[in-house]
Amino acid sequence: MTKNFEIAVFQGDGIGPEITGPTVDILTRMAAASSAYSLTFVDAPAGAQHYAETGESFPAASMEVAKKSDAILLSAMGLPNVRYADGTEISPQIDLRKALTLFAGVRPVTVKAGQRTPLNMPEGKEIDFVLIRESTEGLFYTQGKGEVTENEARETLLITRDISEKLFKFTFELARARKASGRGSARVTCVDKANVFRAFAFFRDLFDAEAAKHPDLNADHAYVDATALWMVQKPWEFDVMVTENMFGDILSDLGAGLMGGLGLAPSADIGLDHAVFQPCHGSAPDIAGQGVANPFAMILSAAMMLDWLGIKHENRGLVADGKRLREAVEDVVAQGRVLTRDLGGTAGTQDAAKAVLDTLFVS
Repeated sequence: MTKNFEIAVFQGDGIGPEITGPTVDILTRMAAASSAYSLTFVDAPAGAQHYAETGESFPAASMEVAKKSDAILLSAMGLPNVRYADGTEISPQIDLRKALTLFAGVRPVTVKAGQRTPLNMPEGKEIDFVLIRESTEGLFYTQGKGEVTENEARETLLITRDISEKLFKFTFELARARKASGRGSARVTCVDKANVFRAFAFFRDLFDAEAAKHPDLNADHAYVDATALWMVQKPWEFDVMVTENMFGDILSDLGAGLMGGLGLAPSADIGLDHAVFQPCHGSAPDIAGQGVANPFAMILSAAMMLDWLGIKHENRGLVADGKRLREAVEDVVAQGRVLTRDLGGTAGTQDAAKAVLDTLFVS
């Protein structure tokens, strides 16, 4: 019997709906062609535009849809001119991370042979690593609640044993899965600043304790500043990296830069029971409605969703389709014939999405 999976869809703000539509169309087409699974999509209103129209940024009903779903597909969120009364941005994606304890922010970085990149890549080298960002605490712990007086401001960095142990267990399991699939070097790197901060020494100790449980994998450490340097000088040497929330926030954008921009940067925020899949880029209201937005990061995020669902539910069809969708986008980008403006091309949103569909079902 074909298993049906319910997907909560947050259309997003700005270009969000423009990149969500073709992504859902691709997923619908893939599910229709599969005998291993089916997909049902349930709309979940939220975001800055919803707040501007209703005074509510994240309806309770939408949170319930998210909690009951098998996976959450969330598009670009937020608008720079729509904020809460205290001046902070409207970010339902952060609300979801905290409400569902989505501690593992997964940010893949992939540059295939022939793909344009700002780097001067040695011939024959490719980039294929995953940055895992703890997504619920760290320096984001007191977000919106920091202490500010006339003469000083304070924010609290929090690292807990409970979340860190879950994070590191997830990280090593991902590295082992990559090794089994023929990707990566079975190397896990803890990125921290343990030479200066006691909190990061604690973080590193917990990493080492988990590493001892996985003698078949290689574990090492790197300071965050050195990591930023090496991500430019020799990014092909990394496999799986794990780090604190703020460090991960910064390094993930550097990773996107290696690929050519945020338009190619997918992401997932994963917990024990739930997961959100979302492009790393913003809502780009300046180009909304023009049909020129890059849908690749959104489509790649959907590929990650299929893979996660397949692994979680032991569904080989989902895993295979996740891989097939990811590789279709990578092929389109590496060939360079159908690229959007941000990648140096002239293709619009629909043309870029169609190129992925053609790769999936025609070639």
